[in-house]
Amino acid sequence: MSDIRQTRNIGIIAHIDAGKTTVTERILYYTGKEHRIGEVHEGGATMDWMEEEQARGITITAAATAIEWAGYDINLIDTPGHVDFTAEVERSLRVLDGAVVVFDGVHGVEAQSETVWRQADRYHVPRICFVNKLDRAGASFERAVDSIRKRLSKPPVICQIPIGLERELRGVIDLVEQKAYVWKDDDGQGEEFDVGPIPAELQEDAELNRMELVGAIADLDDEVAEQYLADEPVGAELLKRGLRRATLAGKIAPVFCGSALRNKGVQPLLDAVVAYLPSPVDVPGATGQDPKTGAPLERPCDPDAPFAALVFKSFADRHGNLIYLRVYSGQLKENGHVFNPRVSKGEKIQQLYRMHAASRERIAVVPAGNIVAVTGLKFARTGDTLCAKAAPVQFEPARFPETVISMAIEPKSSADRDRLGEVLERLRIEDPTFDVREDAETGQTIISGMGELHLEVLKNRMLRDFQVPANVGSPRVSYRQTVAKGGRGSGTFDQETANKRQFGKVDMRVEPLAELEGAEVEWTASAQIAIPPAFHSAVERSLEEAARSGAGLGYPLIGIKMTVLGGAFSEEDSTDLAFEVAASRGIDAAVEAAGRVLLEPIMNVEIRTPNDYVGEVLGDLNRRRAMISGTEACDDGTTQLEATVPLSEMFGYVGTLRSLTQGRAAHGMEPTGYQAVPPERSRGLI
Repeated sequence: MSDIRQTRNIGIIAHIDAGKTTVTERILYYTGKEHRIGEVHEGGATMDWMEEEQARGITITAAATAIEWAGYDINLIDTPGHVDFTAEVERSLRVLDGAVVVFDGVHGVEAQSETVWRQADRYHVPRICFVNKLDRAGASFERAVDSIRKRLSKPPVICQIPIGLERELRGVIDLVEQKAYVWKDDDGQGEEFDVGPIPAELQEDAELNRMELVGAIADLDDEVAEQYLADEPVGAELLKRGLRRATLAGKIAPVFCGSALRNKGVQPLLDAVVAYLPSPVDVPGATGQDPKTGAPLERPCDPDAPFAALVFKSFADRHGNLIYLRVYSGQLKENGHVFNPRVSKGEKIQQLYRMHAASRERIAVVPAGNIVAVTGLKFARTGDTLCAKAAPVQFEPARFPETVISMAIEPKSSADRDRLGEVLERLRIEDPTFDVREDAETGQTIISGMGELHLEVLKNRMLRDFQVPANVGSPRVSYRQTVAKGGRGSGTFDQETANKRQFGKVDMRVEPLAELEGAEVEWTASAQIAIPPAFHSAVERSLEEAARSGAGLGYPLIGIKMTVLGGAFSEEDSTDLAFEVAASRGIDAAVEAAGRVLLEPIMNVEIRTPNDYVGEVLGDLNRRRAMISGTEACDDGTTQLEATVPLSEMFGYVGTLRSLTQGRAAHGMEPTGYQAVPPERSRGLI
């Protein structure tokens, strides 16, 4: 592994079908990592190595690889574009230094484009843009850039313009170097291209765009501004330095273009990755806290500093767990020892691997600033910090959205029950957006995820990869509940068990919070006296469990404040169990008194449909209780519709939309929050 300044840790992120994996496959080929180009539509993409990915033609799990370009080591992660697998993007961006955001040259910014852009904003990841698919009918580079300017947080700065469009796309003009890259034909693999002067017919357009580029950078960079204001030519090297500084500072998003499928524009994109995206030492050191005191700590990207790394992904297969790490400081060696502050235990690393999708290359040591996979860890989970025991630190993990859809699962025979439980637990550890619980009333095992496709993929993995035969129910919405107003209730447990009386009483009040998030527990001063401190943890444990399990109805409680008002105890007969049951009964009674409000997940939906079908699509959305928030006519003969729709109304929508528009419309959706279920529907659900 080379000088850390010659390292790039980047991700490819985008809306589904924008061409992320196609871009990645060309990168693998041009960097010599692969000797043939894998095509997504043929099920032969190297990075889409899972059977499910190859069968569906989509990326499901983030795949890592290590490549070299122009003397630089690049750790690259290809991420999914489908909203159901947004956790893969989230945890990848948490550990990456830079990103390439791919846009469809016909549609520009789409629903999931905005989602991944916000995720990159959350982790302060510098990024460059690649407007792809400019060979398609209806492609418009200007329209795509304009959509970035209008809908995303960083101003786009055009660094390339295309030579031709649609079938006439021949290459790109580099505005920084003032050169034209022209590919020779569409029949080859894109390895051969000519670099020469800008075509005469595009000279004026190129000059105008370069003037805009120089002006934009001069507004942000003193060195470029000094040359610009002196009315002196701004050379390529000076402009590159200014572009790099502005990109690393998160002030701009440089824009490049081409068509990955037609093998045009990928090599200049690789040049841009090493020129404008940061090395590990160009970003601030990793910040965390002391596991015991909570004091802030920083770990510089230095191989001589104490070791510290973050677990951002684990993958379970029949051979065990493969754990992916980003090493922030120090270095990690094969058979080395690490400390996990979450469980306060030490562990031994067995093997280190540099990954290439599903393939592994064994290595002996990995220094700070790199991404690596390891085996041998028993306790490590996604989000854990691994560090030197003598210098403990704990980093903040990635944050993941709540699950919104559930279904029941059961083994086909009692002999498979234990095996199914083991596999579900392994998948839960691997995927932070997959949850498993047992329904207290029915005894069913309930699995929850981010969408129909998410659960279907997990179900198929259980059946195929782990060979556990199971029956599954139909997907159902994961509702939540809150309260309409304040209410009081009391719970008492007073009975004899095993020839011993057990007694506890808890008086409760519940009230709604301003935000529909979480559940809080508070004690009044009188309650702290009425119930001895020895039983406080039992009461709190019971209330927290009641909020998770749904306090009688089975749907988790959110946005509520639970206050313990008082109670009663017996010096001889009170026990933890008695107070746990009393608290559970008390919160049930208080919620009933306050009035339950059932909440359903709401989705932001974005649909792009040909103009001929707008009426049919709108009519169908209205039948689904949609709130239309925007319509916009596009230059390519389509209309973009934006709406919020209850998730319960969106099951099977892909097939309906395909039928309404003869397969010509596309849509994307993402969770946006919860809202109250209408009373007539709520009564039926309760």
